[in-house]
Amino acid sequence: MKKKWLTGLMIVMVFLLTSSLALAGPGKLGGRGSGGWGMGTPYQGMYNPANLETFSGEVIGLEQTVPMKRMNQGIALVVKTETETVTIHLGPSWYMERLDAKIVKGDKVEVKGVRTTLAGKSVVLAAEVKKGDSVLVLRDASGVPVWAGWRR
Repeated sequence: MKKKWLTGLMIVMVFLLTSSLALAGPGKLGGRGSGGWGMGTPYQGMYNPANLETFSGEVIGLEQTVPMKRMNQGIALVVKTETETVTIHLGPSWYMERLDAKIVKGDKVEVKGVRTTLAGKSVVLAAEVKKGDSVLVLRDASGVPVWAGWRR
């Protein structure tokens, strides 16, 4: 009787250990918990630093966005330039919400980023956003996002 009880307890312990490790594993789409926003993900693969452009205009909106399937939520700006309205992806919500720098509707900004197409729509993956004298750096010169080293 005691042997059956001990065997049952061991099975339950193995199940609990295995399930907790599975839940603590990598994020939904790689990048060790990045939620699809980190290095080595399809989203990051669309950023090519050789195609860096600069956009200037007024922020006419802020949006929550999920750029691709299986990615966590992110923050995007909608900026009205002299010639177009551009959606600019800043980064994952979990990172952007912890920053002191705040960008609000009506702000005049200058954005450096890479234009790409997601779900048939043109968007810009931001490298930096300048507002007045302050600069919010989101990626380094080679395109590595600053949140990629968040937990190091």
